[in-house]
Amino acid sequence: MSGVGGALAGSLSLPGRGSLYEKKVATRDPVFVKYAVIGISLTFFAVFLLLPLFAVFSEALRKGWDAYFAALAEPDTISSIKLTLIAAAIAVPLNLAFGVAAAWSIAKFDFPLKRLLVTFIDLPFSVSPVVAGLIYILVFGAQGWFGPTLAANGIKIVFAIPGIILATIFVTVPFIARELIPLMQAQGRDEEEAAVVLGASGWQTFWNVTLPNIKWGLLYGVILCNARAMGEFGAVSVVSGHIRGETNTMPLHVEILYNEYQFAAAFAVASLLALLALVTLAIKSYVEWRAARDIAKSQA
Repeated sequence: MSGVGGALAGSLSLPGRGSLYEKKVATRDPVFVKYAVIGISLTFFAVFLLLPLFAVFSEALRKGWDAYFAALAEPDTISSIKLTLIAAAIAVPLNLAFGVAAAWSIAKFDFPLKRLLVTFIDLPFSVSPVVAGLIYILVFGAQGWFGPTLAANGIKIVFAIPGIILATIFVTVPFIARELIPLMQAQGRDEEEAAVVLGASGWQTFWNVTLPNIKWGLLYGVILCNARAMGEFGAVSVVSGHIRGETNTMPLHVEILYNEYQFAAAFAVASLLALLALVTLAIKSYVEWRAARDIAKSQA
């Protein structure tokens, strides 16, 4: 160690103590401070996360398992589950293709309007989902820019499944790209350039060099994208029209059941969403563990 960092480390170390003493110096806060911070974190976690989750499952099962499964077996509920899965099954692969292409172009190439592309990727983070839904109404609605033309050709976007898919794609655009861009930028271009010099094609370079380096970040982004796609409410609510059995996703169906005072059924569907969230969290934790283990192996 040299320069300012070396001088600072030297001023903190004592003969015979070494790095162990430096670690103690860096963490010599009073014990009560550590436990106070931990206690506040655990209290926040219990009150704002665990307690609502427990309330959802307890309300869902308040009338027993028979009522719970009966609520999930309702035709409208099954329709909302199918629509949610369809929207996620279409939005996630499209965002996967866009996210990889956008991240690769931004991290590996220099081109005009590069900053503008990054800004557009971040746009769904800054725009309210409700505003995004209204944009689609303005563009594809009956009185919108393309609405009359679409209606004349028998094409329905708003208040139909295509509108729900478009809204879901919009709100989930940044997740995969934003996960990959810093990862690819940190890795640099050296390996890809070496592969090209050795005669590899663009596809061979991506498949054999780029993809192995980003696989865990890519999977992490897909998990987050899928979770947002299945749980989206605002944009989908605007473009769906709330047609029961046709354009209601699971979050919208929960709202309808709750407004109709069918609390047990509403919480039953909500518990299914919560279970999906827990599964997503488990997969996310596994991906993070595998990624950390691979990094540790590569550095060993």
